[in-house]
Order: sequence, then C-alpha cells, then structure tokens
Amino acid sequence: MFGYVVINQQELKFREYDLYRSYYCGLCRVLKKRYGGIGQITLSYDTTFLAMLLSGLYEPAETCTTCRCVAHPLERHAVRTSEYTDYAADINIILSYWSCVDDWQDEKKLKKLFFARLLKGRNEKAKALWKDKTEVIVRELHQLHDIEQAGSTDLDEASGCFGRIMAEIFACKQDEWESTLRRMGFFLGKFIYLMDAYDDIEKDRRNGSYNVLLPMSGQPGFDDRCRSILTMMMGECSKAFELLPIVRNASILRNILYSGVWACFDKVRAGKKRSADAPADRKDN
Repeated sequence: MFGYVVINQQELKFREYDLYRSYYCGLCRVLKKRYGGIGQITLSYDTTFLAMLLSGLYEPAETCTTCRCVAHPLERHAVRTSEYTDYAADINIILSYWSCVDDWQDEKKLKKLFFARLLKGRNEKAKALWKDKTEVIVRELHQLHDIEQAGSTDLDEASGCFGRIMAEIFACKQDEWESTLRRMGFFLGKFIYLMDAYDDIEKDRRNGSYNVLLPMSGQPGFDDRCRSILTMMMGECSKAFELLPIVRNASILRNILYSGVWACFDKVRAGKKRSADAPADRKDN
C-alpha cells in the first residue's frame, strides 16, 4: 500500500530533483545504518515525503554529505539527514512489518510471511522507540482487517482506518501544528488506501480478494468517479498543507501533492485502458 506519494520529475527543476534525491538517499542510508540491509529494502517514496514535510516544517539542523552505493557505484551523490529522517526510517520499518503481516493474513502470501519474519526484530526495535504510535497503527490495522473480512462497501469506513494511521504518523509532536498535521495525514492516508484499491482492482477481482471499490467498478464512469473521490481526499490534504508555515522544500512538496500523485493515477489508469484494449487488439489480428 505504498508508492503513490511521488514526485512528477518532469515538472521539477534540476536542483529540486537533486534535493529530493538527497532526502531519498538519506532515508536509504539511515535505514541501512539503523536496521541493516533488510531495513534498507523497505525504502519508500511515502516516508521520503514524510521526512521532507517534517524537515520543511520544523527546519532542523541537517547533515549533508556525499557517498557511493550499490545503486550508484560510479559517482558520489548527495545524502541529507536529520532527526526527522531517523523518525521516518523508524516509521517505515513499523509500517513495512505490519503491511507484510496484513498481506499474509489476508492473502496468505508466503513471501510476505518470510519478509515479516525478517523484519520482526527490527520492528521490535522501532516499536520500543515509538510505542504509542505502534499501538495506534496495530489497532487500526486490526480494525481494517475486520472491516475487510466483513466485506464492507463503505469507502469512508475502510479508508478511514488507514487515514487514522497516517494521521498518527504525521503528528510527530504535541504542538501547535499537531491538529493540522493530523488532518493532512488523515486525508492523505484515505487517498493512499483508495488509490491502492483502484490500482489493484483487476487483480483482486481475479483472485477473489476484498476490494472496497469492486461493487462500483462495473458502473458507467467508474474511472472518473474514482478520480473525483481521490480529488476530494487530496483537496482536503492540500488545504491542510497550505496552513503549515513551510518554506523549506515547499516547491517539491507541492509538486508531489498537486502533480506527482496525479501523474501516478494517470499512469495506473492508462495501464488499465491498455489491459482492457489488449484482448480486442489480439482478436483483430
């Protein structure tokens, strides 16, 4: 349920892309340092966004270095870290572990069970640092599991669980920005859940798996209706974002909220159209 909170690289300036990449590489390095190579595998765009958002809001001291890595062995690249990179790394491990557990429970994916076992000790380490947040994440995932097992078709009920998870994650401090960060995280979480459902709908239909969008998927204008629902979620998320006094990283964060997520949606929608057209093309040939 990750990978939708991304940049639209074509609309970024070169220096903005380099800055974004430095946060992404910074999170990758912190994951390796705190949780080893297994932790590094869990790297996601979503928690990169979290690290950039919190760094932009609180403007912590940042460590900027350069390094080489397996992915970029021939040239050194910028690496940017702060206390919020550490926080994002811890949250990334917790979410990744419980996502694997959830996938194993729902779909009995053996590779997810295997990876969950690899992450278990690392999750315990992160949980010890963020016990209260872990309890909220686990509680809401259990609630979501019950909702899915019951076959609920209520979009708000199902997506609200993941919304509350993201709200808890975004509110890293109890301060004057907590309620705004919670609101932003809540609607971004709902967007991620529904976007994931939209992306997986054909796979879930074939597998007989739960998908909250399946009952409406056969109706005329389904894709446009999904975009409208997702637009409402991102509209509320973006309104909350604009209430935050962010200058650092603001243009990149806006690129993600106003362009990147929609480039991702359009890519998924285009893939669905190609899949739908493919049988007709083969038949004509």
